[in-house]
Amino acid sequence: MDTPEARTPDSDGLLAEQLLRLTRRLHRIQKQHLEPVGITPAQSRLLRTVAHYDRPPRMADLAARLEVVPRAVTSLVDGLEAGGRVRRVPDPTNRRVIRIELTDAGRATLRELRSARRAAAEDILAPLTGEQRDVLGGLLTALVDPAPERCC
Repeated sequence: MDTPEARTPDSDGLLAEQLLRLTRRLHRIQKQHLEPVGITPAQSRLLRTVAHYDRPPRMADLAARLEVVPRAVTSLVDGLEAGGRVRRVPDPTNRRVIRIELTDAGRATLRELRSARRAAAEDILAPLTGEQRDVLGGLLTALVDPAPERCC
């Protein structure tokens, strides 16, 4: 197995560049697959996030979950609301709070998004065998959800 001492700064730099290129390619392919749905990748992420809540979330909840400024959420909600995919509803216990609720059109869009995301993933993963996909899944899990650091 490769030890940290065996890696060179150049090999780590090359790996970082490959990851950046893959990220750009992922965004490009995802955007192509989302275009027929009539939604941007950012709107897609917001719509999926709204769907994960048990009850309609507040804009502040969405901003925190998405790790963006509230103004960014407002713009995304404006676009989704214009398309009839979400609606702003008053909080039943606090009239000053506005919640974001999925509409039937929003739920239908989520179904379309699942198909578009599967197609985009298949485009990206097409060159890999099943075994390679399994290995990649393990590696990505290690990078995305790293184990807690061990103390001395």
